[in-house]
Amino acid sequence: MPGKPINQPQVNLYMSYRNKPKQTQSSAAAKAGFSSRTARRIDAGQHNTTKLPRQYATRKDPLNGLFEQHIVPLLENEPSLQPITLFEKLEEIAPGQFDRAQLRTLQRRIKKWRVKYGPEQEVIFRQQHTPGAMGISDYTWANELNITLGGTAFKHKLYHYRLVFSGWTYVEVILGGESFESLSSGLQNAFWQSGGVPKTHRTDSLSAAFKNHTEAEVLTERYTKLCKHYAVKATRNNKGVAHENGAIEGPNGHLKRKIEQQLLLRDSRDFTDLKQYRDFIDIIVAKINRQCHTRYLEECTYLSALPVRRTHDFCEQYVKVTSSSTISIKRVTYSVPSRLIGVTLLAHIFDDRLVLFYGHEITLTLARIHTQGTTRGRSIDYQHLIHALAKKRNAFKASQLRDDLIPKGDFWQLWQKLTHDGVTDADCHYMVDLLVIAANYDCEAALGRFALRAFEAGKVVTIDECRRVFSPDTLFVPMINSQQHSVSSYDVLLGGRNG
Repeated sequence: MPGKPINQPQVNLYMSYRNKPKQTQSSAAAKAGFSSRTARRIDAGQHNTTKLPRQYATRKDPLNGLFEQHIVPLLENEPSLQPITLFEKLEEIAPGQFDRAQLRTLQRRIKKWRVKYGPEQEVIFRQQHTPGAMGISDYTWANELNITLGGTAFKHKLYHYRLVFSGWTYVEVILGGESFESLSSGLQNAFWQSGGVPKTHRTDSLSAAFKNHTEAEVLTERYTKLCKHYAVKATRNNKGVAHENGAIEGPNGHLKRKIEQQLLLRDSRDFTDLKQYRDFIDIIVAKINRQCHTRYLEECTYLSALPVRRTHDFCEQYVKVTSSSTISIKRVTYSVPSRLIGVTLLAHIFDDRLVLFYGHEITLTLARIHTQGTTRGRSIDYQHLIHALAKKRNAFKASQLRDDLIPKGDFWQLWQKLTHDGVTDADCHYMVDLLVIAANYDCEAALGRFALRAFEAGKVVTIDECRRVFSPDTLFVPMINSQQHSVSSYDVLLGGRNG
């Protein structure tokens, strides 16, 4: 039709008719909806349906040429400048000429400039992973989750292991730092739960695994033995290049976001104890693993077999019990029962506990305490020392361990109230006697609350009253039947009357 340009679908329709046998040029053109003259141009290759870009402006430049004059030089000098910052600069250059209606125009201009002249950007190279080829480990801080245990802030890390191909995940709550004990424990738990060992295990430059003072990739002695036991090759990313561990760095964020979402659903970030929190994490990890179950089953067939047994996930240290009935491990002083004074013990140091051996027998298990930096810590259990202290109660007043001996909570509040005007011998004797009762009758919580409430009511309960309230109602005294032997039996024992 005259005056109306034809489009590409019409050209395609014309060509389909034109290629049919016994179809003339004019009839094909008529069926396509244009003239024979247009058909002749198409056959001669002279017709173009592509619309040329517009070379003229449809309105006056709202930025009045200031973009090319002022904004482009700024972008060339510093491409990371944001549009809102540059818009504020325009307002300084031309006061009163612009309002927020021109901000979107400026944003489009800047985007177009960056596409044509902007700097090169970082490219993500997607990796093709092979099943069973790599497991990867990392530690991530979880303090932003604001977890509390029994109302007390719980600062901790998460050990995160992942099979790269399937995404199968293992997570463990870590109390201390990125130590060999936590690495060995977490990695072995992950191997045994996944049912196999990948060909390589990758970490960042952990000091527990690599000797980072050398440029070469040198493993520590203990990590070498761990990898040899599981027949796994150890690798690491380049120092300070976290994105090389992209297969775990991204999932670290996903994991914490999942935990955050479940905490919001739970409507509480407080847990009664560490076990409840660990169970909560295990449930979240189980949900993650269900989502990748199919690929995990595929990867399982490529994992190497596990060894017959686990290897050490602890370090060892010999310690001698001092005359104060304490030992010192990793900058922390721990109390032990006084019967062990002078004895040398072998300590197996795990991430969350200490297991003390005398010879080949376990003598005592203690919860491990972690310190930051070079500071020293203490873990004193009054039950280890209170009976010895009861024999010399005056030693409590100036003892270096006095504040550590008093249990936190009601007992500590009671001590603060008793000593508000100064520490006296009577206060010390009273507190020692209370702790003896708490240890003897296993009533620490109830006794502390009883004594504190009485004091707050203006009464100091006596030690005898506390014994009457908290001692067992009846004491079982076994009947012992004894028989007195005759004197003559002693003569027989000595070989006769005359020896």
